[in-house]
Formats: sequence, structure tokens, C-alpha cells
Amino acid sequence: MAVPTPHNAAVAGNIAQTVLMPGDPLRAQFIAENYLENPRCFNTVRNMFGYTGTYQGRPVSVMGSGMGMPSIGIYSYELYHFYGVENIIRIGSAGGLSDQVHLRDVVIGMGACTDSNYASQFKMPGTFAPIADYGLLRRAVEAAEAQGTRVVVGNILSTDAFYNADPHYNDIWKKMGVTCVEMEAAALYLNAAYAGKKALCILTISDHLYTGEALSAQERQTTFREMMEIALSLA
Repeated sequence: MAVPTPHNAAVAGNIAQTVLMPGDPLRAQFIAENYLENPRCFNTVRNMFGYTGTYQGRPVSVMGSGMGMPSIGIYSYELYHFYGVENIIRIGSAGGLSDQVHLRDVVIGMGACTDSNYASQFKMPGTFAPIADYGLLRRAVEAAEAQGTRVVVGNILSTDAFYNADPHYNDIWKKMGVTCVEMEAAALYLNAAYAGKKALCILTISDHLYTGEALSAQERQTTFREMMEIALSLA
């Protein structure tokens, strides 16, 4: 497909090889305005803001992905296949499952379990385990340690349903040691594998499904600086 696409107004050369992808386009705008040098907006289609600038002298882009695997599936596919992007780092919020994670902890998704049917399109003769790129993961852990940020590395859950009709849905995932639940990483990891590119998901615990603790929408949009700075260091 030629660029621009129906979802992205950028032309060739507008987007850096490393893209940070928060779910919330307003978080993308926040990062561009507060961290990037000379940010230039390359997309406003569907209000899915995208910006390119530099961070500590290195080119980096940031773009919203929207909510859910179908949405990040579209944007990440186009970035990998049509815009020459090599690395996509999802930075988002997650609901804590494990007793080992707490509000504002940073979780790095080594693998992404899912209840989604997204992988069926690839017609694999078995179950594929969507995983992060180890090089990005290792560098993210090192950046977190240098920053003095508590980080948990483990399995995460990418679900299709934010409001699940089964009140016990989360219990078995928790029992299996899954750290937290979000809605995008598995599709991103699958798209990266299919494209032969790299992906990582870095999350901040915004609420805990078993303790009831939670941050406000405004806090989620503007206060996850540790996660943002870890991701920016990977550009």
C-alpha cells in the first residue's frame, strides 16, 4: 500500500525507526510536548496524534494506538510494513493481577497471553507464544535500574473485553502468575514477529483488580514519567 494510508497522514520519511505507542493519543501529545526536541506532528487522522522529533539527539516518533488489539493491529502493521519502522514500544496502563505488583509499578511484558482470536489470521498449526524482543527488554530493565525505578518483568495478559461477564475471569490468570492485564501487547508482538521487526510493551500499574486501588484518568495521561523515560532511552 502507498502512503499516506487511510489511517495515517504521514509520508515516507516522516516517521523515525523507533516509535513509542501509548494507547491514548493525548499521552502521545504530552510526550511530544514535554520530551521531544523540535516535535513535528505527522498525523491527526481520527485524532490519533503522531509526532516525530529527537530525544537526546536521537530521532524518535510517538503515536497513539487506540484501545484494543484491532486498533494497535492496524497502526503497528502500517508502521512496520509501509513506513520502515523497526522498533515499536508500547507504553500503557495496566490493571494489576499479581500480589507482587502495586500501583505505579512498571511492568515489562516478557510474554503476552491473550484470549483474542487475533493470531488465527496467520493460520499457524498450533499455539504461538507472543514475546518481546529480548534486546529491547534487556535495555529497558537496565534503564529502569539506572533510573532507580521498581520494575517487574513477567507475563502479561492482553484481553479483548474490558468489562468481562465472568466475575471469576481474572482468577486463573492470577493463579498462573500473570502480572497484569491490558488490551494491546499480544497483537503488537504478533505483528512484530510476522514483519521480522522488534516490539516491547512497558506498562504502569494504574489500578489493581484485587486491592481496588486506582489512579484517575488525568493521572494516567500525564504522570507516567518513569515509564516514558525508560521507553525514550531505547530510541
